[in-house]
Amino acid sequence: MLTPKEAVAFAKENKAKMVDFKFVDLPGVWQHFTVPISEFEEESFEDGFGFDGSSIRGFQPIHASDMLIIPDPSTAVMEPFTKEPTLSLICNIVDPITKQSYSRDARYIAQKAESYLKSTGLADTAYIGPEAEFFIFDSVRYDQSSNQGFYHIDSDEGAWNSGREENPNLGYKPRYKEGYFPVPPTDSQQDIRTEMALTMEKIGIHVECQHHEVATAGQAEIDMKFAPLVKMADQLMWFKYIIKNVAHRNNKTATFMPKPLFEDNGSGMHLHLSLWKSDKPLFAGDRYGGMSEMALWAIGGILKHASALCAFTNPTTNSYRRLVPGFEAPINLAYSSRNRSASVRIPMYSASPKSKRFEFRTPDPSCNGYLAFSAVLMAALDGIQHRIDPGPPLDKDIYGLSPEELKNVPKAPGSLDEALNALKKDNEFLLKGDVFTQDVIDMWIDYKTNNEINPVRLRPVPHEFALYFDI
Repeated sequence: MLTPKEAVAFAKENKAKMVDFKFVDLPGVWQHFTVPISEFEEESFEDGFGFDGSSIRGFQPIHASDMLIIPDPSTAVMEPFTKEPTLSLICNIVDPITKQSYSRDARYIAQKAESYLKSTGLADTAYIGPEAEFFIFDSVRYDQSSNQGFYHIDSDEGAWNSGREENPNLGYKPRYKEGYFPVPPTDSQQDIRTEMALTMEKIGIHVECQHHEVATAGQAEIDMKFAPLVKMADQLMWFKYIIKNVAHRNNKTATFMPKPLFEDNGSGMHLHLSLWKSDKPLFAGDRYGGMSEMALWAIGGILKHASALCAFTNPTTNSYRRLVPGFEAPINLAYSSRNRSASVRIPMYSASPKSKRFEFRTPDPSCNGYLAFSAVLMAALDGIQHRIDPGPPLDKDIYGLSPEELKNVPKAPGSLDEALNALKKDNEFLLKGDVFTQDVIDMWIDYKTNNEINPVRLRPVPHEFALYFDI
């Protein structure tokens, strides 16, 4: 980890001409501004740089808009996409008067989650491993006004283009739900995914594999090796940024929207969690699935708080186009080993204690990783602290169960509205250690309701015309 002095030296060694400062808004999208290298010195890591917090989503009102970014020297890397050599730094947000960390800074919340974990004495490290899926399209158009609304996605890989005049059309388009995972030429995006993976490795992200995913039209997955919570949340921001920019320079577009296509799989983000203490894994044991009692309690916490967690792990109205009963996403709140239809799965690839973790399969990649990872950790810790029994595992194919068998299996929320209502009722576990504050929870609910739920609720969608125009 670089010190301020080392970060300044690193910039000079790499002949940086500019310094780019990145920070995350409340919904989870990177913002940035850039200064010449002449404005960058060791004192920058203490004095920071000012910006208008009222122009950032979920931040300050206009009458208290002045805020500071404080660069984190340990995050220094050379920016992979600028023409001129540019140092890139991830920043924390502070109040310019008190110099206190900003309660709505999602990165600060993640840092507090790691500190709270250590303060419990239960563990000292939470390892997170997200599997964020995404789509690489060739074109997207969308618009909405008072009298019209549409979206149009296209992909050279799209199964719907099997009859298109392409002069010539060479076929080899993945069939619906059959994109996992054919070789080229059916998989036409091998090289662009490799370019993405190599760019990630260039800035220090450990990539484990890349492959085509289930859906037609360029659904993809690139897996990062697990890392501690804050580091992985930082990496997820880089992950999204790199994928979008590599797609853009190849004249394509990438999206982490959970459900952009009708009648094919959406994009999830299966989330692996394990706790360690003094370099020893704590989730390996002799209980079900080779797990420890602590691990099962942690699963109990996840299942108990799952509906509230969805407000952060599945935080868009579009998330619930994927979380639909009877389809591909796991909405039944149960756990199992190997069974991918359960919302919590215990992977059985390896018997090594170091590989023991569980996988929460409900989340999707539209989330703010800092908030989602922190919320999941807090739910797991609550399960351990209260020794919450997850109940018996469900080792059957949940999609094949009868309504009678399913009636006692809890379900994930069916809408963002439901998830936010669950968060209103169940948030005490998040407030422990001041990790989340009531202000952050209230702002999250208010922002999502007024900026996403209500605007979507007010607009007709195209299929409603097919259903109702002739009424």
